Amino acid sequence: MPRWRLVWRIFPSHLFVTLAALAAFTAYTAHVAGQFHLTRVSRELEARGRLMSDAARETLARGVAGEIDALCRELGEKASSRVTVVLPSGEVVGDSEESPQSMDNHANRPEIVTAMSGDVGRAIRFSRTLQRDLMYVALPVYDGTTLVAVLRVALPLTTVQSALWSNRTDVFLGATVIALLAAIASWLVARQIARPLEELKQGAELFARGDFKYHLRIPASEEIASLAQAMNQMADQLDQRIRTIVNQRNQQEAVLSSMIEGVIAVDVKRAIISLNHGAARMLGVASQDVQGQSIETAVRNTALQEFVTRALDSHAPIEDEFVLHTQQEQVVQVHGTVLRDAHGNGLGAVIVLNDVTALRRLEQVRRDFVANVSHELRTPITSIKGFVETLLGGALEKPDDARRFLEIVARQADRLNAILEDLLILSRTEAGEWQKEIRLERLPIREVIDAAITLCRPKASVRGIEMTVTCPEDLEARVNAPLLEQAVANLVDNAVKYSEPEKSVHVEASQVEGEVVIRVEDHGAGIPSEHLPRLFERFYRVDKARSRGLGGTGLGLAIVKHIAQAHGGRVGVESVPGKGSTFSVYLQS
Repeated sequence: MPRWRLVWRIFPSHLFVTLAALAAFTAYTAHVAGQFHLTRVSRELEARGRLMSDAARETLARGVAGEIDALCRELGEKASSRVTVVLPSGEVVGDSEESPQSMDNHANRPEIVTAMSGDVGRAIRFSRTLQRDLMYVALPVYDGTTLVAVLRVALPLTTVQSALWSNRTDVFLGATVIALLAAIASWLVARQIARPLEELKQGAELFARGDFKYHLRIPASEEIASLAQAMNQMADQLDQRIRTIVNQRNQQEAVLSSMIEGVIAVDVKRAIISLNHGAARMLGVASQDVQGQSIETAVRNTALQEFVTRALDSHAPIEDEFVLHTQQEQVVQVHGTVLRDAHGNGLGAVIVLNDVTALRRLEQVRRDFVANVSHELRTPITSIKGFVETLLGGALEKPDDARRFLEIVARQADRLNAILEDLLILSRTEAGEWQKEIRLERLPIREVIDAAITLCRPKASVRGIEMTVTCPEDLEARVNAPLLEQAVANLVDNAVKYSEPEKSVHVEASQVEGEVVIRVEDHGAGIPSEHLPRLFERFYRVDKARSRGLGGTGLGLAIVKHIAQAHGGRVGVESVPGKGSTFSVYLQS
């Protein structure tokens, strides 16, 4: 159904009513004016007739034949009208337009009949004699009390109609002007009524678009003014409530976005309602792309999909733990609970994801550490105990065997002491004690490297390994010389131990992008890539049999990592199997 603007509903109806009333008034006015004009003409003809009646009576009294006809012609010419004298018998004895002899008897003419009865006769009819419409006024002519004739005065209606048409033209011209004024007035009234409503409509559209700062103008009409005031109050209240809701939503989004844990909200149909940054990061998806998608479409993880189903079906909070396979493997602890509204009706479920990969890795490292340290300590202790028991069992009586056994016991004791010393150092670095106690000074790096090379040179000489150093003399950093020397010595010692004889170990120090980098490069067997991430863990060995055979404690690289961290730095490693390895220490310059 087509919709029309209010102004086009009000204006035509107002204009129609106005024009209808004006048309009726104009028609009535024209009719009354016509009747008035006809009456005026009739009375004028009557007045003319009365003026002529005396002359007609005197002429008839003289009884001269043909004199009455001449009188009619004379009077008709002077009065600009047709004058006729009719005897009581109906015979026409005089007429200003035609010969009386050619005219019919007028005894039956309505106006003549009325005049013969003593009244003034009036009629409008077509004259067969003159072939046009005439207005007739007939007057009785008395001689004393005797009716001697009827004097009829007639005027062509063309004259009357011309006057009437002029009068009607004036009336219609006035009506047209009034109609135009009425149309303008109706349009203005319609616009006056419609404009406040249009302003209300525009204001409502602005409110619908969220522009609550706009305020409607208060019109003069009490009803519309009340509506405008109510809409302005509604806009103010909506603005305040929406601001409150937006602030609460922003606070909730800020809290959810700041959470490390992932939070997923799903509805009863398993479609995602919201997803915070933590959950998007864990699941490897974009939060804006998965809004409204089902959990099966958004996340390709069967364990999580099944957990969401269980959370929706459960009346109590549930939890579980599984592995997410995204860009990297993550161990996730999951908590789920039903999402309810204020009336307790279920709206969906909230799933909280907590990445416990690091925690589980640390637990695994702790278990590995306990197992490794137990194994590392058990080996020398078992050896010491075995040889002591051998000595007590009689080997002391054999000097050569006793000496050899005691040397083995001494070596195992030294190894046990080295493990304990390294554990003590590692414990202190992990506890952060060195970060509190060590003093950092700006020192030349070359001096520290040379001191570490000096410590390792005897072992390198035995194996025929050449050690070279590349380091600018003016390269300095804020370091603790003894600790850094131990870290570099550990790396050089490892390089010497795991390099083939007659190879070389190269130590290089340089400044790269605001950091001082110390690299120790060997040409040994290299390390497979799967071992590199765990290489700096305590007691982690790539080749356990070979490492123990070379006398390592399994704690050297862990000590290097913690010494670097005590300096506010970090460590790194690059290795190609069959070509060698490069260990790096990054320090703040």
